[in-house]
Amino acid sequence: MLNYPTGKPGKTGEQTLIRNPNLSKSRLGTSFEQALNESNQYYLQHNIAIIHKKPTPVQVVKVDFPSRNKARIVEAYYKIPSTTDYNGIYRGQYIDFEAKSCNAPSFPFSHLFRHQIEHLRNVAKMGGIAFLLIEFINKQEVYLLAIDKLICCYEESLSGGRKSIPYAYFKEHGILIKPAYAPRIPYLEAVDQAFFPK
Repeated sequence: MLNYPTGKPGKTGEQTLIRNPNLSKSRLGTSFEQALNESNQYYLQHNIAIIHKKPTPVQVVKVDFPSRNKARIVEAYYKIPSTTDYNGIYRGQYIDFEAKSCNAPSFPFSHLFRHQIEHLRNVAKMGGIAFLLIEFINKQEVYLLAIDKLICCYEESLSGGRKSIPYAYFKEHGILIKPAYAPRIPYLEAVDQAFFPK
């Protein structure tokens, strides 16, 4: 079990617990993350970009030692709320993004946290590249949605609008990323299209 330092549920929109990894829903996006990590390795090896998955800082509280070589963490807490999944440098600019998987016809804002959206907004304000990558599992499609398009929907949701972003919005305002062999998810092509138009 993994909680925030207070051990109490957080404010609305904050994650407080990482669920059992053996549950099928909690594995949602694992292969997407693996494909992104492999893509980032490809970009690094070919001197295209340096982008890494950010580790989440945790404080281990309780460890079970059934035997010397089988120690396991029983309880740990997030030291601070995590910001986003990935960051690095591309074409001389700072890049920062969140990656999510969705198996519904729309992407609920409950899967993104307020501090993550604010972090991406601040990255963009400072001149960095900020966006959301989303995998629609049922459609077998991945889209890049620039932070300004994401914020439009988010602000509408705060003022009583939809609590999710429909698939059609990603089709209209996002950039479809077609899978490839190497890299598996060539998302930097979409970054070029969104942030470095010719």
